[in-house]
Formats: sequence, C-alpha cells, structure tokens
Amino acid sequence: MTAREEGPSGPLDVPTLEVLARRATTRSLVSSWEFRPDSISPRVLELRLDETRYPASVTESRLDVRWFVGGDYTIHYLEAVDDRTWQCRWDRHPKPTAPREHFHPPPDASSPAESSPLEADHHLGVLFSVLEYVEKRIQERHE
Repeated sequence: MTAREEGPSGPLDVPTLEVLARRATTRSLVSSWEFRPDSISPRVLELRLDETRYPASVTESRLDVRWFVGGDYTIHYLEAVDDRTWQCRWDRHPKPTAPREHFHPPPDASSPAESSPLEADHHLGVLFSVLEYVEKRIQERHE
C-alpha cells in the first residue's frame, strides 16, 4: 500500500482566487485584497481585514487564501497582538493523519488537525463560512 501524499493538488486556481477576492470585498469586514508577491506570479491571495472592527490591541489581521485547480485549499487567518500572532487554518488536501477537510485550531494553527467545521464545498461557501468565523472571533475579542 502506498502512502497518501500530503499537500494540495494542482496549481493555484487564479480565476477562482479572483472571484473570491471580488466577492470578499462585498463584505464590510474585508477592506482590500492583493495577490502576493504580485498578480503576474501569485502565490497567495491576501485579504486585508478592516482594522477598525478590532480592539486597539490588534495591530494587524488578514486572511491568506490559496485555492488550487483540484479544489483543494488553504485559508490561513492571522491576528497580530503586540509581538504575538493568534492564528488558525482551514485546509482541504490529502493528509494521512487527518480528514481531507481539516482545521488547525488557534492559537497557533498547529497540528494535530481536527475535522473541519466548514460545511460548504463551493469556493464561495467556504470563503463566507470563514468570514463568519472571523466575525464571531471579533465579537469575542470585544466581550
């Protein structure tokens, strides 16, 4: 029996990332987007989040999105507070020690991965579910 490979399948799906970027900015939480390092050879879609929605202690927040031609994805949420980073990550890719769709929990997005709480399969459903999670996180930060 051969071991399952770990990692996303296929190259980045740039047209899907462009749709995600445009649709994300229809939500008030997302202030802007940019391909990194650039639109010629993107490695990640960076969604910058509205800093005015966060308590003053949060100095930066963003979602890094990678969507692959095979339908796999990685969505990484980062929140900087002083010199610390609070982060979590949703993934869909083969992983021998976790379900194909899995979640790396906060505060450091480390393994072991858990079963993903996302119930959507469509790229927009996944994005909007993650944005709802972030909205709840912001609400918790204010409480």
